[in-house]
Amino acid sequence: MKVGLLLEGGAMRGMYTCGILDVLLEEKIKVDCIMGVSAGALFGVNYKSRQKGRGLRFNLRYIKDKRYMGIYPLITTGNIVNQEFCFNDIPNILDDFNYQSFKRTKEEFYAVVTNMNTGKAEYKKIDDLKGDNIEYLRASGSMPFVSRPVEVNGERYLDGGIADAIPIDKMQAMGFDKIIVVLTRPKEYRKRKSNMTLAKVVYKDYPNLVDTMSKRYKIYNNSVRDVEFLTNTGDVFLLRPSKYIKIKRIEKDEKVLKEMYDLGVNDIKDKLEELKKYLKD
Repeated sequence: MKVGLLLEGGAMRGMYTCGILDVLLEEKIKVDCIMGVSAGALFGVNYKSRQKGRGLRFNLRYIKDKRYMGIYPLITTGNIVNQEFCFNDIPNILDDFNYQSFKRTKEEFYAVVTNMNTGKAEYKKIDDLKGDNIEYLRASGSMPFVSRPVEVNGERYLDGGIADAIPIDKMQAMGFDKIIVVLTRPKEYRKRKSNMTLAKVVYKDYPNLVDTMSKRYKIYNNSVRDVEFLTNTGDVFLLRPSKYIKIKRIEKDEKVLKEMYDLGVNDIKDKLEELKKYLKD
């Protein structure tokens, strides 16, 4: 039996995902593949590296550090998330990432990115966090308008959530028997149509990207519909916030981050026996 784990993004709503991943590690619930989108990929690496608590720890410690994310890095680097601080200083100096464990553990790991030229999602397998792989991980979390494109092998990429925020179709096509889906929005949420004026100006050289962005709300809402249908048929196990917590994409309040994390912990613990039964059947 092949088990897949799908992790939606959502910037600091990803603290919810961190809570769920820590319980999965604590309970020794293993999967065969992780597919992360944006923050889902950025925080999902800690599951594969077996570093329980790391995602919560470094975010609480550095969320108010001006080098991390916000207006200061946006002005000074062109990215609302400081790439040097997040992909070098934190994992290599301030809160060591276990690269050896990430490479050694057996789960396949995929980061979803959006190709700016084609406007389509690409699913990049990441075996280690070196070279192009770290660039694809960066690209997956590079939010439009507030991030510079990430260039790899002549192609430019942005946040995977633009083209495929909930890649359930891809995971099904990969042949997984069981799929655990972690969403970071509560049941009632649906994405609304966006005003495309800014996108048409900023990304005027990428018409396929603009077209995808104009359809983003439909793509997202259709994916939520599909996940809910598959949950009702027993083909997917869905975890998502059981209540609404007001949290900003770039949230600076440690209490709010911890509240989101705790909600993830509590939600999966409430469904733990149900999850184990799903994986066993």
